[in-house]
Amino acid sequence: MTVAKPGGRRPPQTCELTSPHGCPVSDEIPATALSRGWGPANVYFHLHLVSDSTGETLQAYAQAVCAQFDEARPILHIHPLIRSDRQLERALTMVEDAPGLVLYTLMKPEKREALEALCLRLGLPHLSVLDPAIAMTGRYLGIESSHKMGRQHELDQAYFDRIEALNYTLAHDDGQNVAGFHRADVVLLGISRTSKTPTCLYLANRGFKAANLPLVPGLPLPAEVEALEGLNEGPLVIGLVASPDRIVQIRRNRLMALNERDETDYVDDAHVREEMTNARKLFLMKGWPMIDVSRRAIEETAAAIVALLNRRKTEGRLTLAGGNDF
Repeated sequence: MTVAKPGGRRPPQTCELTSPHGCPVSDEIPATALSRGWGPANVYFHLHLVSDSTGETLQAYAQAVCAQFDEARPILHIHPLIRSDRQLERALTMVEDAPGLVLYTLMKPEKREALEALCLRLGLPHLSVLDPAIAMTGRYLGIESSHKMGRQHELDQAYFDRIEALNYTLAHDDGQNVAGFHRADVVLLGISRTSKTPTCLYLANRGFKAANLPLVPGLPLPAEVEALEGLNEGPLVIGLVASPDRIVQIRRNRLMALNERDETDYVDDAHVREEMTNARKLFLMKGWPMIDVSRRAIEETAAAIVALLNRRKTEGRLTLAGGNDF
């Protein structure tokens, strides 16, 4: 998902959210390429996200939707924190100047009505993305929603728990402060380039204290990590594994980015296979769960870890009767 800039080059064909505000479409994109109705999908089209909060919910929703249409090329316009009449008027003007799909999360009835009236006048498809889920939940619970904006971003205990988790994770990244690993919710182990750090940061943003340790050939595990039971007591210890070919590819790309051209054991196929084999043997010996990250996004790896944590919490313990690969 891209934002076209005046006089810029044709937007790349990606689905990445790139800018907090939309810009007019580039002159290099033919006017006939822009969708103004219900025509074929192989077009650029304007997509407006209007929110009275940060707009993060809308962005995640829009990214998931647009990922389902390979040929569609959204030109993104984000209108966050629409709280005043002046802010709303500016957003309405931009929608009118660049008509397209409109997705919104507005809690104030008068602001919703103003946006919906404009969309109806211009014949633009529009959707309040939270309404179906809020209505269904209200019917199920038999209560009315509060209609308060930005409730998920309130400075409550859960917010401060996430900040604490992030601070912990940063202080225990890449084998730092192993003496404090026993205070983690989860400890990730793996050879270099198995996505330990980004996975930990993602988990921290979800409120989990995550530590990680790289497995370095020739170096034993620290005693503090050896002492962790790792399955049903203390932090959950998980081994991250991947196909050796994938690891070699990632390592080579990293060395190229650092302008390093020397051939070393770090990128040697046989050496990397031995590293991975030894890591798997360690995890099997310890009885620690393994997650193969070869074809997983960070979010998918984190989801698998959270599922294991939830299983341990609800069932009281984890069993690896079917093997320790997840």
